[in-house]
Amino acid sequence: MIVITTPTGDIGRQVLNRLLVSGEAVRVIARDFTRLPEHVRAQAEVVEGSHADADTIAKALEGADRLFWLVPPAGFRDAGPAGRYYLDFTRAAAQEAASRGVPMVHVTSLGHGYSGEAGLLSAALDMDELIESTGVQHRALALPFFMENLLRQAQPITQQGVFSMANTADRPLLTVATQDVATAAAALLLDTTWNGQARVPLVSSDNLSPDAMAEIISETLGRPVRYQQVPLADFQARMVQHGASPSLAQDMADMVNAQNNGIYDAEPHDPACATDFRQWCRNILKPAVQS
Repeated sequence: MIVITTPTGDIGRQVLNRLLVSGEAVRVIARDFTRLPEHVRAQAEVVEGSHADADTIAKALEGADRLFWLVPPAGFRDAGPAGRYYLDFTRAAAQEAASRGVPMVHVTSLGHGYSGEAGLLSAALDMDELIESTGVQHRALALPFFMENLLRQAQPITQQGVFSMANTADRPLLTVATQDVATAAAALLLDTTWNGQARVPLVSSDNLSPDAMAEIISETLGRPVRYQQVPLADFQARMVQHGASPSLAQDMADMVNAQNNGIYDAEPHDPACATDFRQWCRNILKPAVQS
């Protein structure tokens, strides 16, 4: 029995679908089972509740063989500093999985060994230490910048021929596609031969700056698209103006600052993913901006 968290999220949904196709017994944790697709409700056991709740996680892990763990984004609500949010959300699951001997495959950030403040990425790395401290067997999928983050820019790409972030325009930024994360997670969840604790960096073969991404996007779409770098202070202020809590805006700004300072280069990694940025633009971004 494999337990899946965030079954309606971008990564969790893809992991779940891969496991259902495999025929493995699957149990999902969901706050609202009505949000689950009909084929999931027909094929998987459902435990309703939050996977941060100790009773819910204990129920879900009863008789389980593996756990896929992903902390959902806090969103714009004031959940306090990201470090506290990640640890509070994860503590019960890590302890319960350790006590029951249920190995975990979890999603975290690339950048182990980075010494500066990194906001959301520091929170993920602190979560790794918590999980490891329980002694539970685990594989930490260490991820850089998601290509899918650019889907939030579909409208300005379509209407103004521009996308904007606070990342340095000419600094290479390691990336990964969520479909490759899901493929790796599903493979580890189905593999009963591994043990111990280890990190698994997942990085595409690209190492592109935002300016270079703009060139590939332009070629893929057949029209000019440029990158516009937003000053970090403006990025942070704009988040607050759009309803983000000050703590979330600070954590996001610290994350981008760490990306600009090379956090992803702090951890050894080899390109290990099938999807490069050009493929992703052709298969995912282009249909999104043309819809």
